[in-house]
Amino acid sequence: LKRTEGKVVTRFPPEPNGYLHIGHAKAMFVDFGMAKQYGGHCYLRFDDTNPEAEKQEYIDHIQEIVAWMGWTPWKITYASKYFDLLHNYAIQLIKVGKAYVCHQSKAEIEEYREKGLPSPWRERSVQENLKIFDDMRKGLYKEGEAILRMKMDYKNENPNMWDSVAYRIKYVEHPMAGDKWCIYPSYDFTHCLCDAIEDITHSLCTLEFESRRASYYWLLDVLDTYKPVVWEYSRLNITNTVLSKRKLNKLVTDNHVHGWDDPRLLTLAGLRRRGVAPESINAFCREIGITRNANVIPYHKLEHHVRAYLDASSPRTLAVLRPLRVVLTNVPEHHSSTVTAASMPGRPENQPYEVPFSRVVYIEATDFRLQDSKDYYGLAPGKSAMLRYAYPITVTGYSASDDGTITEVQAEADLDFIAGGGKKPPKGVLNWVAQPAPGQDPERAE
Repeated sequence: LKRTEGKVVTRFPPEPNGYLHIGHAKAMFVDFGMAKQYGGHCYLRFDDTNPEAEKQEYIDHIQEIVAWMGWTPWKITYASKYFDLLHNYAIQLIKVGKAYVCHQSKAEIEEYREKGLPSPWRERSVQENLKIFDDMRKGLYKEGEAILRMKMDYKNENPNMWDSVAYRIKYVEHPMAGDKWCIYPSYDFTHCLCDAIEDITHSLCTLEFESRRASYYWLLDVLDTYKPVVWEYSRLNITNTVLSKRKLNKLVTDNHVHGWDDPRLLTLAGLRRRGVAPESINAFCREIGITRNANVIPYHKLEHHVRAYLDASSPRTLAVLRPLRVVLTNVPEHHSSTVTAASMPGRPENQPYEVPFSRVVYIEATDFRLQDSKDYYGLAPGKSAMLRYAYPITVTGYSASDDGTITEVQAEADLDFIAGGGKKPPKGVLNWVAQPAPGQDPERAE
């Protein structure tokens, strides 16, 4: 409490092995949000203990996307910056008889665990373990020939207590540490110790890590370090999408999608490219809340918050995606005037602006059909609809190509119509774009 001055201290600890997705947005909301709510601090800590999967590209992206989401870390740290200290902890663990060097392969470890058997090297002497671990550090062993395991409880009901791996050999250059190390600590060894080193008061994580709580506290107890409070909550699952970094990585690396920022993905980069604002994502995280109950959130809840934010913050303009030419036959050939449109209808931030009105306007092609129906409010032969902010128009004719495609609609405008003047307007209201000047086509955008 003296070191933290009684403040809440949390951390957001992504592994830099891919781009962040919307599940990480929930984790940020919990980690940064709790610290903010209680006037505390939140670290951005990179759990960079696996150099085979980590890249500087991912480190840069994570820092940039955390800022885009509106969060400011108190400090940015790296597990790799503690490698010297973690190595000292490993030596201390060996000296107290709670770690040993094992030469079993991955398959042999799994077989012994299934049979409830200890490693053949579990009872090695402290001096022999120290010597071999030092040789591992010096690069005298090949990858897979030796690992350092924690001497926990191989008969425990919790598989996470079955002598977890603390260090393994990897002859891979690290993005931050370079080629200084050829042995790297495991997640199970690193994570809890980094929490203790940084005086994290509340270690917040999702429920799949709940079974690791026993190993988390076992290591801190053995080394007699500070122990944070651990809280778990349910991870975010959304219908009809993938929220697994491993599966997302496969989609990207196998070229099923166009990169991590493909708009079809629920990566934060993909959502941003789609036009989703961080405020929408944070509002979504706030609504779904924090619970221990496993659930799947309907996709439409996210879409609701996207629409709600855009509705409240986006200025409107008139545009059509599939333009259909409409000639207003009762408007003079060279007529040019303006009507007043609203940038944000019904809101205090509204700024009126002028829109040109001409004899030729363009509507959405889907807003005209030959067969009318009761539930259709667009145009049809003989039917009326309202040009938004302008006048009602009534169809008097149309032109079509040889294949039946409608190429032009002829209509008459009720130029005497005044909004609120007592005359009831048509139910259908259409977006439209006029010629900026007689004979001049409107601007087009890709």
